Amino acid sequence: MQYPSDPAPASPSSPSSPSSPSDAELLAFSREAAHKAYAPYSGFPVGAALLLDDGRVVTGCNVENASYGLGICAERTAATRMIAEGPGPDTLDAPDAPDAPDTPDAPDAPDAPDAPTILAVAVTGLKASPCFPCGACRQVLHEFGCQRVIVEGDTGPESHPFTDILPFAFGPGDL
Repeated sequence: MQYPSDPAPASPSSPSSPSSPSDAELLAFSREAAHKAYAPYSGFPVGAALLLDDGRVVTGCNVENASYGLGICAERTAATRMIAEGPGPDTLDAPDAPDAPDTPDAPDAPDAPDAPTILAVAVTGLKASPCFPCGACRQVLHEFGCQRVIVEGDTGPESHPFTDILPFAFGPGDL
């Protein structure tokens, strides 16, 4: 089966329902993404697969840079894709024309669209297992209400409540 945001990798079996892949299937998506990583400096390819509240699966991989601090982790790549791609290909509309600058009721800044909720993130490191999100990725995942983290364990997928890996998190509600 194919999910709206990504082609299904060859390895996972068909999910039990179109909107709810299993933890093992999410790990298969993250493993497929890890194979696309650009990691020439660390040699540590990582992939992530986000399961969203609308049933979509969005993947990302780490992309390194010679200026090391400019690299981006797999989880943040996936979150960026989640926002940039919007709610899905069937719901794209032409953007509204902006108000003229002299219009008195023109807003100072555009309102942020409603963001999807991340039900789960699966993370695969091709050279380390389990591979948990780093601190920066945990903070970004928290921004979108991530509920679970799935990693590869010795006997199969391990699922961890997000609050266990980022207790006392700072988020939008704290502003």
